[in-house]
Amino acid sequence: TTFMNRSGQAVRSVLDYYDIDSTRMLVAYDDLDLPPGVIRLKQGGGHGGHNGLRDIFSHVADREFLRLRIGIGHPGHKEAVTGYVLGRSPAQVRQVVDDAIDQAMGVMSSVLAGDLQNAMNQLHRSQSAGEK
Repeated sequence: TTFMNRSGQAVRSVLDYYDIDSTRMLVAYDDLDLPPGVIRLKQGGGHGGHNGLRDIFSHVADREFLRLRIGIGHPGHKEAVTGYVLGRSPAQVRQVVDDAIDQAMGVMSSVLAGDLQNAMNQLHRSQSAGEK
């Protein structure tokens, strides 16, 4: 129950309450740099300008946590970004994003089993096949 730009506070609270190290969490977030419906699983990296990740970085010591990047596309102009990410997506964009999330859920058993490479291969292969 917080703003995305302050998500680090909520993440820190959950990590502390359940005594979890940040390297054992997965953060799913919208990504303007990926086309709608494209989804990527990765471990570690920078915040890429994402304010939610930036805030999480300020609340965790280890930034090597898993990230599920969910493409939402870019509105085309920097000035339109705020309205784009805060507004309601068109139905077709919502549908391709929902489909991609379903695909990601299909690899979560591999993620939970610690087989991250297999999960990434499955997810990214299915995404590449869907883009053709």
